[in-house]
Amino acid sequence: MKTQTTNRWYILFILTLVYSLNHVDRQIMVILSEPIKQEFDLSDTQIGLLTGIVFAGFYAILGIPFAAWADRGNRRNIVALSLSIWSGMTALSGFAGSFWQLAIARMGVGIGEAGGTPPATAMIADVFPPKRRALALGIYTTGISLGILIGFVLGGAVAAKYGWRMAFLVAGVPGLFLALILMLTVSEPRRGQSEGRQQDKDTPSVKETIAFFLTQRAMISLLLGGVFVCVSANAFLVGIPLYLIRVHEVPLGELGIALGLLMGGLGGAGAIVVGAICDRLSQKDLRWRPWTILITGLLAFPFIVWFLYAPDKQTAYWVYCVPGLFGLLYASISYTAMQELVPVQMRAMASAVMLLSLTLLGIGLGPVLLGMISDYFAEELGTRSIQRALTVILIFNVLSIVFYLDAARHYRQGVANALRFER
Repeated sequence: MKTQTTNRWYILFILTLVYSLNHVDRQIMVILSEPIKQEFDLSDTQIGLLTGIVFAGFYAILGIPFAAWADRGNRRNIVALSLSIWSGMTALSGFAGSFWQLAIARMGVGIGEAGGTPPATAMIADVFPPKRRALALGIYTTGISLGILIGFVLGGAVAAKYGWRMAFLVAGVPGLFLALILMLTVSEPRRGQSEGRQQDKDTPSVKETIAFFLTQRAMISLLLGGVFVCVSANAFLVGIPLYLIRVHEVPLGELGIALGLLMGGLGGAGAIVVGAICDRLSQKDLRWRPWTILITGLLAFPFIVWFLYAPDKQTAYWVYCVPGLFGLLYASISYTAMQELVPVQMRAMASAVMLLSLTLLGIGLGPVLLGMISDYFAEELGTRSIQRALTVILIFNVLSIVFYLDAARHYRQGVANALRFER
């Protein structure tokens, strides 16, 4: 077995694989939602609960104690432990015999995944300098796209042939092996090493850390902008498969491949390419971090509307290429920007606060709101109620604009405040 390494590209590669399995185990529930709904006779609101707050509540809230642990302890070990927990609970989801048993398993997935992102993004920030950080975190964020791609394609194919229960088992087991590889081949990086900075001060308490965060207006606006986009993004992540099945009658096997490529393949490419462009532009003006999220969101918006009212599935697929390309950028660049707005000894906690905000409000509420709106219009519109619900959800995209503009206005001052705190 290979000896442990501090090579930054290898660390990024392994952590990206971990993040990919994070999203395989999270998103496979999305592609399996229609057959699960039919077997357990669930409403859209109940599906929203399973894909939203049941998972996201534990995922978000436990991110804070995991991050406090990560800012003091060995982050590699925390990631490996978390990976083992969420992978095991995903496999157990395949044995659920009722809505409530499946809900408990999804809670377990959320508990495990709470310890994945905060320590991982902090490790990446410590091994990649600022001029490469958006690219590195863009590559890391391709874990979302790879997870969607694998989860949708694998989940759709396995479920179509062997049923949705087997799909959960196939998705969960690989993570247990990857946790072992992580433990045996990756070393814990020194905090602040990418910038030649030392963590001379003791790690602040959670209370002191939150107090500092509240002084950072750019951070607050970045969080609020991200929350509004995340509500919409996760509502669409759950709603698009339902929309394509109900409105365009797309079969499950085809759906997994189509959405895997559109959301996963294109999303990963966009995160890497636009992340690299953002790094280059940000060397001249740091405000390009929030500006990039804002501009790509504005470019995607009309294509999302077109997608929702496309006359056939072929048109819908082609139109969604633009939103698919830009769909993951808000996450990668938000995490990049957040790491630069805090001192080195607060990086895991900053990621946890971002995780809490995006997950509890975005992932947690987005699918539930979508389900409630769809159920409200179901009697009037039938299968097209999901189309109306997705249209209403676009309001959150509009609300995000104000906060990203405000984040850009105060971003440079926020970075200066973080550097002053370390001195």
